[in-house]
Amino acid sequence: MPDKFAFLSIKKIPTLFWSAPKPLTLRPPLLSFVFLCIGLALFGLGEALLLASGAGVSPWTVFAEGVTNVTGWSIGLATFIISICVLLTWIPLRQTPGIGTIANAIIIALMLDFSLPYLPTPDGVILQSLQALIGVLVTGLGGGIYLIANLGPGPRDGLMTGLQQLTNMPIAWVRSGIEISVVIVGWYLGGTVGLGTILFAFLIGPSVATSLYCFEVLFGKKHKI
Repeated sequence: MPDKFAFLSIKKIPTLFWSAPKPLTLRPPLLSFVFLCIGLALFGLGEALLLASGAGVSPWTVFAEGVTNVTGWSIGLATFIISICVLLTWIPLRQTPGIGTIANAIIIALMLDFSLPYLPTPDGVILQSLQALIGVLVTGLGGGIYLIANLGPGPRDGLMTGLQQLTNMPIAWVRSGIEISVVIVGWYLGGTVGLGTILFAFLIGPSVATSLYCFEVLFGKKHKI
Protein backbone atom coordinates (compact mmCIF):
# COMPACT_ATOMS: atom_id res chain seq x y z
CA MET A 1 0.00 0.00 0.00
CA PRO A 2 1.41 3.45 -0.91
CA ASP A 3 2.86 5.47 1.97
CA LYS A 4 0.19 8.15 1.60
CA PHE A 5 -2.37 5.53 2.63
CA ALA A 6 -0.27 4.05 5.43
CA PHE A 7 -2.68 5.39 8.05
CA LEU A 8 -5.28 2.93 6.77
CA SER A 9 -2.98 0.04 7.70
CA ILE A 10 -2.36 0.90 11.35
CA LYS A 11 -3.35 -2.02 13.57
CA LYS A 12 -2.20 -1.07 17.06
CA ILE A 13 -2.91 1.71 19.52
CA PRO A 14 0.53 3.35 19.84
CA THR A 15 2.23 3.80 23.20
CA LEU A 16 3.28 7.44 23.56
CA PHE A 17 4.34 9.83 26.31
CA TRP A 18 0.82 10.13 27.72
CA SER A 19 0.07 6.38 27.70
CA ALA A 20 -0.59 4.79 31.09
CA PRO A 21 1.35 1.58 31.89
CA LYS A 22 -1.90 -0.35 32.35
CA PRO A 23 -5.60 0.49 31.90
CA LEU A 24 -6.93 -1.02 35.12
CA THR A 25 -5.69 1.32 37.85
CA LEU A 26 -7.34 3.55 40.44
CA ARG A 27 -4.35 5.91 40.48
CA PRO A 28 -3.58 6.70 36.84
CA PRO A 29 -0.66 8.95 35.89
CA LEU A 30 -1.82 12.57 35.93
CA LEU A 31 -0.66 13.19 32.35
CA SER A 32 -2.56 10.14 31.10
CA PHE A 33 -5.70 11.26 32.90
CA VAL A 34 -5.44 14.80 31.50
CA PHE A 35 -5.11 13.51 27.94
CA LEU A 36 -7.95 11.07 28.57
CA CYS A 37 -10.22 13.98 29.54
CA ILE A 38 -9.07 16.12 26.59
CA GLY A 39 -9.68 13.28 24.16
CA LEU A 40 -13.12 12.47 25.53
CA ALA A 41 -14.09 16.16 25.52
CA LEU A 42 -13.15 16.39 21.84
CA PHE A 43 -15.01 13.13 21.19
CA GLY A 44 -18.13 14.62 22.77
CA LEU A 45 -17.71 17.86 20.85
CA GLY A 46 -17.49 15.93 17.59
CA GLU A 47 -20.70 14.06 18.34
CA ALA A 48 -22.37 17.36 19.29
CA LEU A 49 -21.31 18.89 15.96
CA LEU A 50 -22.89 15.95 14.16
CA LEU A 51 -26.09 16.23 16.17
CA ALA A 52 -26.34 20.01 15.74
CA SER A 53 -25.72 19.75 11.99
CA GLY A 54 -29.19 18.29 11.45
CA ALA A 55 -27.73 15.86 8.91
CA GLY A 56 -28.43 12.78 10.98
CA VAL A 57 -27.44 11.06 14.20
CA SER A 58 -24.66 8.58 14.94
CA PRO A 59 -25.01 4.95 13.81
CA TRP A 60 -25.50 3.68 17.35
CA THR A 61 -28.32 6.17 17.92
CA VAL A 62 -29.97 4.86 14.74
CA PHE A 63 -29.61 1.36 16.15
CA ALA A 64 -31.10 2.42 19.49
CA GLU A 65 -33.99 4.09 17.66
CA GLY A 66 -34.60 0.88 15.74
CA VAL A 67 -34.59 -1.17 18.94
CA THR A 68 -37.06 1.33 20.42
CA ASN A 69 -39.38 0.81 17.45
CA VAL A 70 -39.35 -2.95 17.96
CA THR A 71 -39.47 -3.15 21.77
CA GLY A 72 -41.29 -0.01 22.82
CA TRP A 73 -38.44 0.94 25.15
CA SER A 74 -37.38 4.56 25.58
CA ILE A 75 -34.35 5.70 23.57
CA GLY A 76 -32.39 6.04 26.81
CA LEU A 77 -33.20 2.52 27.96
CA ALA A 78 -32.42 1.10 24.53
CA THR A 79 -29.06 2.89 24.51
CA PHE A 80 -28.27 1.57 28.00
CA ILE A 81 -29.18 -2.03 27.13
CA ILE A 82 -27.14 -1.88 23.93
CA SER A 83 -24.12 -0.56 25.86
CA ILE A 84 -24.41 -3.40 28.39
CA CYS A 85 -24.61 -5.96 25.58
CA VAL A 86 -21.55 -4.47 23.91
CA LEU A 87 -19.67 -4.56 27.22
CA LEU A 88 -20.51 -8.25 27.56
CA THR A 89 -18.70 -8.91 24.26
CA TRP A 90 -15.54 -7.75 26.01
CA ILE A 91 -15.44 -11.02 27.96
CA PRO A 92 -14.69 -13.33 25.00
CA LEU A 93 -12.67 -10.54 23.34
CA ARG A 94 -10.53 -10.20 26.50
CA GLN A 95 -10.76 -6.43 26.77
CA THR A 96 -9.80 -4.68 30.00
CA PRO A 97 -11.94 -1.84 31.38
CA GLY A 98 -10.50 1.10 33.24
CA ILE A 99 -11.30 4.54 34.56
CA GLY A 100 -11.64 5.64 30.94
CA THR A 101 -14.55 3.27 30.47
CA ILE A 102 -16.51 5.15 33.13
CA ALA A 103 -15.19 8.58 32.14
CA ASN A 104 -16.28 7.88 28.57
CA ALA A 105 -19.95 7.99 29.47
CA ILE A 106 -19.66 10.92 31.89
CA ILE A 107 -17.42 13.33 29.96
CA ILE A 108 -19.03 12.77 26.56
CA ALA A 109 -22.50 13.32 28.01
CA LEU A 110 -21.38 16.49 29.81
CA MET A 111 -19.71 17.82 26.66
CA LEU A 112 -22.85 17.17 24.62
CA ASP A 113 -25.01 19.09 27.08
CA PHE A 114 -22.49 21.93 27.42
CA SER A 115 -21.66 22.49 23.75
CA LEU A 116 -24.97 21.93 21.94
CA PRO A 117 -26.51 25.32 22.89
CA TYR A 118 -23.50 27.13 21.40
CA LEU A 119 -23.09 25.22 18.15
CA PRO A 120 -24.49 26.42 14.81
CA THR A 121 -27.49 24.67 13.30
CA PRO A 122 -26.92 25.23 9.58
CA ASP A 123 -29.55 25.30 6.86
CA GLY A 124 -28.98 23.57 3.55
CA VAL A 125 -27.50 20.19 2.73
CA ILE A 126 -24.01 21.49 1.92
CA LEU A 127 -23.46 23.31 5.22
CA GLN A 128 -25.08 20.51 7.20
CA SER A 129 -22.85 17.94 5.52
CA LEU A 130 -19.76 20.09 6.08
CA GLN A 131 -20.50 20.42 9.79
CA ALA A 132 -21.21 16.69 10.03
CA LEU A 133 -17.87 15.97 8.35
CA ILE A 134 -16.06 18.27 10.78
CA GLY A 135 -17.83 16.45 13.59
CA VAL A 136 -16.54 13.10 12.34
CA LEU A 137 -12.98 14.44 12.13
CA VAL A 138 -13.12 15.96 15.63
CA THR A 139 -14.55 12.70 16.99
CA GLY A 140 -11.71 10.76 15.37
CA LEU A 141 -9.13 13.17 16.80
CA GLY A 142 -10.57 12.84 20.28
CA GLY A 143 -10.84 9.08 19.94
CA GLY A 144 -7.17 8.78 19.06
CA ILE A 145 -6.05 10.95 21.99
CA TYR A 146 -8.08 9.12 24.61
CA LEU A 147 -7.31 5.62 23.29
CA ILE A 148 -3.58 6.33 23.42
CA ALA A 149 -3.98 7.32 27.09
CA ASN A 150 -4.58 3.57 27.71
CA LEU A 151 -6.95 4.03 30.64
CA GLY A 152 -9.71 1.86 29.23
CA PRO A 153 -11.89 2.36 26.15
CA GLY A 154 -15.59 3.05 25.98
CA PRO A 155 -17.90 0.12 25.19
CA ARG A 156 -17.85 0.57 21.41
CA ASP A 157 -14.15 1.37 21.16
CA GLY A 158 -13.43 -1.72 23.24
CA LEU A 159 -15.44 -3.75 20.74
CA MET A 160 -13.31 -2.20 17.99
CA THR A 161 -9.96 -2.99 19.65
CA GLY A 162 -11.14 -6.47 20.60
CA LEU A 163 -12.23 -7.34 17.07
CA GLN A 164 -9.01 -5.86 15.70
CA GLN A 165 -6.96 -8.14 17.94
CA LEU A 166 -9.12 -11.10 16.97
CA THR A 167 -8.98 -10.51 13.21
CA ASN A 168 -5.65 -8.64 12.90
CA MET A 169 -7.34 -6.29 10.45
CA PRO A 170 -6.52 -2.56 10.31
CA ILE A 171 -8.33 -0.39 12.84
CA ALA A 172 -9.88 1.76 10.09
CA TRP A 173 -11.64 -1.19 8.49
CA VAL A 174 -12.72 -2.80 11.76
CA ARG A 175 -14.30 0.41 13.05
CA SER A 176 -16.01 1.24 9.77
CA GLY A 177 -17.27 -2.33 9.49
CA ILE A 178 -18.84 -2.09 12.95
CA GLU A 179 -20.48 1.26 12.26
CA ILE A 180 -21.81 0.28 8.83
CA SER A 181 -23.25 -2.96 10.24
CA VAL A 182 -24.93 -1.05 13.06
CA VAL A 183 -26.47 1.42 10.59
CA ILE A 184 -27.83 -1.37 8.43
CA VAL A 185 -29.42 -3.18 11.38
CA GLY A 186 -30.78 0.07 12.83
CA TRP A 187 -32.26 1.10 9.50
CA TYR A 188 -33.82 -2.35 9.04
CA LEU A 189 -35.45 -1.99 12.47
CA GLY A 190 -36.90 1.38 11.52
CA GLY A 191 -34.21 3.82 12.67
CA THR A 192 -33.80 7.10 10.81
CA VAL A 193 -30.65 7.38 8.68
CA GLY A 194 -29.36 10.75 7.48
CA LEU A 195 -26.45 11.84 5.31
CA GLY A 196 -24.45 12.64 8.44
CA THR A 197 -25.06 9.09 9.65
CA ILE A 198 -23.61 7.69 6.44
CA LEU A 199 -20.60 10.02 6.64
CA PHE A 200 -19.97 8.94 10.23
CA ALA A 201 -20.30 5.23 9.46
CA PHE A 202 -17.87 5.27 6.55
CA LEU A 203 -15.36 7.85 7.79
CA ILE A 204 -15.05 7.39 11.57
CA GLY A 205 -12.75 4.39 11.11
CA PRO A 206 -10.29 6.21 8.83
CA SER A 207 -10.60 9.30 11.05
CA VAL A 208 -9.58 7.43 14.22
CA ALA A 209 -6.82 5.60 12.32
CA THR A 210 -5.49 8.90 10.92
CA SER A 211 -5.40 10.36 14.42
CA LEU A 212 -3.49 7.37 15.80
CA TYR A 213 -1.10 7.35 12.85
CA CYS A 214 -0.32 11.07 13.01
CA PHE A 215 0.31 11.01 16.76
CA GLU A 216 2.62 8.02 16.36
CA VAL A 217 4.56 9.76 13.59
CA LEU A 218 4.81 13.00 15.58
CA PHE A 219 5.58 11.61 19.02
CA GLY A 220 6.62 7.97 18.62
CA LYS A 221 10.29 7.07 18.98
CA LYS A 222 9.94 4.44 16.30
CA HIS A 223 6.99 4.24 13.94
CA LYS A 224 5.50 0.81 13.26
CA ILE A 225 2.16 -0.16 11.73
